[in-house]
Amino acid sequence: MPSTTVIVLGDRPAPPDTLLAALRTMDAELVAGDLAQLLNAPAELLPRADVLLAPAEVPGESVRAAVRRLRRWGAAPVVVVWTVAGFAALEAHVRLGHDYLVPPFLPALVAARLLSCSERAELGRTLREADARAELMSYEKELEIGREIQAGFLPEALPVPEGWEIDVRFRPARQVAGDFYDVFELVHRRRLAVVVADVCDKGVGSALFMALIRSLLRHTAEQSGLQHLMAAGRAGSSRRIPVVGATPLLNAVTATNGYLTRNHLRQGYFATLFFGVLDPATGSLVYINGGHNPPLLLDADGGRPVALDVTGPAVGVLPDCVYTLGYAQLDPGDTLFVFTDGVPEARCPDGRFLGDERMLDLLAEARPGRPMTGRDVVDMMDRAVREHTGSAEQHDDVTMLALHRPRAARGPYAGRRRAVA
Repeated sequence: MPSTTVIVLGDRPAPPDTLLAALRTMDAELVAGDLAQLLNAPAELLPRADVLLAPAEVPGESVRAAVRRLRRWGAAPVVVVWTVAGFAALEAHVRLGHDYLVPPFLPALVAARLLSCSERAELGRTLREADARAELMSYEKELEIGREIQAGFLPEALPVPEGWEIDVRFRPARQVAGDFYDVFELVHRRRLAVVVADVCDKGVGSALFMALIRSLLRHTAEQSGLQHLMAAGRAGSSRRIPVVGATPLLNAVTATNGYLTRNHLRQGYFATLFFGVLDPATGSLVYINGGHNPPLLLDADGGRPVALDVTGPAVGVLPDCVYTLGYAQLDPGDTLFVFTDGVPEARCPDGRFLGDERMLDLLAEARPGRPMTGRDVVDMMDRAVREHTGSAEQHDDVTMLALHRPRAARGPYAGRRRAVA
């Protein structure tokens, strides 16, 4: 039995000479041990074995505890107890499922019993490994199902108004993501809602909250209907301008924040978001930036990008907080570039971030002398992230959205452009 390793417990009584002689005739590795060592020694000092040979006089529950500890750290021995005259004690072990040896301890009989035990130990390992593989496959299958469900929450096609272009890149760090984006129509198709958000953390938990937050935002905004808002009265702004679409915007963000802080504060999940409502006819944009990376407004003349202000905290953190409205204007040739922190925080192999300043420099360097479309901006930044990351693992989800207003109208209604992932 060259593949069999036996831990021989030396606890009293010691194994009889005939049993030791039978063990020595076999091609098995014998490891001396005692119960106290198996129960208390550091994990790295625990022996690995196929068989644990113990006297029947050792309490069965103590032997079982030692085996459980061995299994916890990678070993899985089968217990074989021996006795010369303590058959009452042997019965207790048999009831626990332990195998046994009794005189005469003939080498052939001992070898056959230990070989059987070794094969049982190997079968047990094989079954556990098979269970582990099946569990992993089941988990991966569940992740794939989760990815497919999550993909259903992301828009397959984007509503693009006449005279506008929208381009998106979405690359999750794992099979499921905490980032999301959404584009949908409001106010009887007179306004366009644009959302880019990042739920804290990655993986399944953040993906579940991504689906919840996305649904809350869209449903509340769409149900708010055609309403006008005096911005000063509701948003704390000095500008008193009736803004169509601002009420659905504020309602969606404040209601989502209220729901999360009332019901899910203990889970510790929150989301940064940029939620803008565009008037396609004029290029006027009203927005809320809840703790998100400031989007960049790129003007048609190639000046340095302008960052849009943060107007409130992340959703899901502070109950009853106030969100202020921000305003921007997109003229012909302008582009609004919205992104999650997976872009500036992309890491190269030595751990350095791409960084906000490098992003601004890349955009400033690329634009003089030629107009850039939204797709140009997204392609360039996506290429910069990939080149900076190189062979390093992608640490965070990457989402980019470019809203571009071409200098010349594109003619008839632009239809619907498919999102690029």
